[in-house]
Amino acid sequence: MAKRANGEGSITIRKDGTYHGRVYVTTTSGIRKRVSVYGKTRDEVRGKITDLQAQENQGIPVPDTNMNLEDYLTYWLAKVVKVHRRPKTYQGYESVARVHLAPGLGRKKIRTLRAAEIRTWLARVASECQCCKHGWDKERREPECCAAGECCKSLLSRRMVQSIHAVLRNALQNAVREELIVRNVAQLVQVPTPTYDTGKGLSVADARLLLRHSEEDRLYALYVLALVMGMRRGELLGLRWAAVHLDRETLIVERALQRVDGELVLVQPKTLSSVRTVPLPPFVIKALVDHKERQAQERAAAGIEWKEHGLVFTSRIGTPLEPDNLRRSWHPLRKRLGLDIRFHDLRHSAVSLLLDLGAPPHIVRQIVGHSDIGVTMKVYAHASLDEQRKALRKLGDALS
Repeated sequence: MAKRANGEGSITIRKDGTYHGRVYVTTTSGIRKRVSVYGKTRDEVRGKITDLQAQENQGIPVPDTNMNLEDYLTYWLAKVVKVHRRPKTYQGYESVARVHLAPGLGRKKIRTLRAAEIRTWLARVASECQCCKHGWDKERREPECCAAGECCKSLLSRRMVQSIHAVLRNALQNAVREELIVRNVAQLVQVPTPTYDTGKGLSVADARLLLRHSEEDRLYALYVLALVMGMRRGELLGLRWAAVHLDRETLIVERALQRVDGELVLVQPKTLSSVRTVPLPPFVIKALVDHKERQAQERAAAGIEWKEHGLVFTSRIGTPLEPDNLRRSWHPLRKRLGLDIRFHDLRHSAVSLLLDLGAPPHIVRQIVGHSDIGVTMKVYAHASLDEQRKALRKLGDALS
């Protein structure tokens, strides 16, 4: 019997009838190490050894970590996400990892995690009643559904399932970059794509009605910027006077206000394309000039109670406005005018109105800070029913 060559690997049968293979490979730490593989048949183990040897020949090192997913997620969140991503992003990722990934897949080794395991687990997560799982009904004084024997079928939304998958995929992709694993098995798993409702856009008549009836509101300039410039809520509440250049008729969107870990903080806007300099039309400049005068009067009235933060939109004593509290101003105004729209729909209205008036899509994208022109056109496609009706009427007239 011929002697095996160095690195060829060996296969032995174990007491339980399964097979154990050993082969020397180069690990991610740069050293040669003998690793083991297992299988139910000799051919299965031989195939695994052949795969490892093929990676070796291609110069792909084998991960030498035995870290489980929970430990890796802890490391990734602290050393990668917290350092390089926005605080709100870290907060969302940490919540998904703690509530879903760690309890579900945390004990799995990242180097042996398989796509089939992820696929099966995600399907189970999507079909689980969250009320039953977390015992929400049990905590009530008088059980109403699941604890009373009648499951309420409180399922995770498609968007949440996609978010869980996305966090896992991003974490494993970082492990690939750090050469801890060879491939990202989460990329092999598909999840249902959620449907996104882009909301409703205002017509020119409704937009005029809104501005006319909010002219005496202390946040009138905020509504003007949302409707004309298409700024996001966080961008509006994080806008500083230092970024508003009335003499040059420009405005720089460079910060957003968010609540993170219980505190209001100024953070970088949503994407790189969100940081932008936009020109100010005379209508917007007048609203900002009037707002600055109103704020000066509030500062004088507050006296020593005023807390200066340099923000354009503040409370009556100069402190940042709570993002969620904007509803206290917006909802009564919306209800009074009979407008069934969210505050964020003012941004969508800006997109549809600009495109209706003939502004080129790439210019509209720059004004509102969309990451991709496809987003701009998707919003318009949902919001421009009247324009579609006009186009189809023209076609119908031409053909009739």
